[in-house]
Order: sequence, then structure tokens, then C-alpha cells
Amino acid sequence: MTGASDTKIRAVVVDDEELARKMLLEFLAGHSEIEVVAECANGFEAVKAVTELKPDLIFLDIQMPKLNGFEVLELIGTDRAVVFVTAYDEYALKAFEIHAVDYLLKPFPAERFETALLRAKQRLGGTLPAPAKLAASARPPEQRLERIVVRDGTRVYVIPIAKLDYAEAQDDYVALCTEGKKHLKQQTISSLENDLDPARFLRIHRSYIVNLERVTKIEPYSKDNHMVVLTNGSQLPVSRSGYARLRAFLDQETPGSTSQPRS
Repeated sequence: MTGASDTKIRAVVVDDEELARKMLLEFLAGHSEIEVVAECANGFEAVKAVTELKPDLIFLDIQMPKLNGFEVLELIGTDRAVVFVTAYDEYALKAFEIHAVDYLLKPFPAERFETALLRAKQRLGGTLPAPAKLAASARPPEQRLERIVVRDGTRVYVIPIAKLDYAEAQDDYVALCTEGKKHLKQQTISSLENDLDPARFLRIHRSYIVNLERVTKIEPYSKDNHMVVLTNGSQLPVSRSGYARLRAFLDQETPGSTSQPRS
């Protein structure tokens, strides 16, 4: 927030529990410098409200159905102050680790709220870590990505990992190909590769990660190059190192197979 001293701080309150939202609104009502511009009951509403209204401050519940707070923050970006609200210690710790302005552990007294609000005011205009790292930071190291969230304007798409056919690098974005459609997400293909289960997804080329369950065969493309054919007919290039890794995987599953469809 910038500008004259009488400029209000625009805030959004996000929590799937009505009682929790009302408590936050009651605490905020005592601050004339705060204008609550939206009250959201889930992550989808939050993404739409933040995209359209561009608030300065968000009070964001972490544990919500459909989209959790870390996924919401990943989608809306990092150019605003965020105070996480949670009933679980482990989520509070994760919120702290990714340098959120502050976190409120439910149930919290008015004094604790005032401390969080003060910190938020001090941090307005600052930034948070890169969005692609936020949801990953909320998962235990041994837990692999189970879904990918993508924003297109005010719309949000949730892609289950099982439905991802392949990912293609496009500069600082990845094109996520699923069910005949492509969704662009601002993330490097290397960071996506780190999030995916290596038993299910393989980097076959500097620009491509493929769902191994979609591979039907490998075909020669030129003297030193190959391509894979997927169940939907897509043909993807395979580098030399990618070919070696892919053949090793396929031979494990179907010993003696050369370029036959996988069973």
C-alpha cells in the first residue's frame, strides 16, 4: 500500500468456517484504517476476489477443502501481505517457514490478532517467496505432488496428477497437457520435475516430462534421436539420455520389449 496517510488498507478475509470469518471481521471492525473488500468461504472465491479486487492484505485459512491456503497463495502471487490462519500447529510452522507476515493459531485472542496486524502493516509492500515453492513447502519431503493448481484469469483449474499426460517447458512456464487441453503455469520444468513422483513421470527431454503410463511405444526419429508415442497420439521428442532412462524403465516393466506398446 502506498499513497497518502488516509489511504485505507484493503483486506480480504478467507476461511471456510463462518464463525472464524466473523471473529476476524469483528477484530478488524475496530480499525478504521482497514477496509474489508471481500469475505470468502473457500479458495476458489479467494482467488477470484484477490484477482479482481487486488487487496493489500489477506487473512488466509490454510486447511480448506478443494484449495488449501498454500495453493491459493501460489495462484494469486506474492505482491501482498498475508497472515495465515490455522487450527493446526504443523501448518503454522510451515507458514512461518515460508516467511508469511505472521500466522494466527486458532483460537487466538484479540492481543495476538493485534500483533499480527501490526506485523502486516510493517510488511506491506514487501514480497514473499516464489509462488511455485509455496505449495511444495507445505508437503513433507517424502510426499509427492498429487494435484496441480493453475489460474487462468479468475478461473482455477485443479489437475489431478493421474490425469497429466505430459508437461512441456515454454520459457518460464510449463504447458500442462491433460485430457486434450493445455494449461500454462508459471513454473520451471525442473522444479515441476522435482515435485513429481519419479516412478510415474520421467524427464525424456530438456523440454518434456512424460507420464509413463501414457507411453505406448518408442520410435526412431532420426539417426540419433527417438520419439515416444502416447495413448492420445501425441508424439514427443526424446533426448539420448532420456532414451536410455526410458528404455531402462520400459524394459523393467516388459523385459525383452523393443518398441511395442506397453500392456
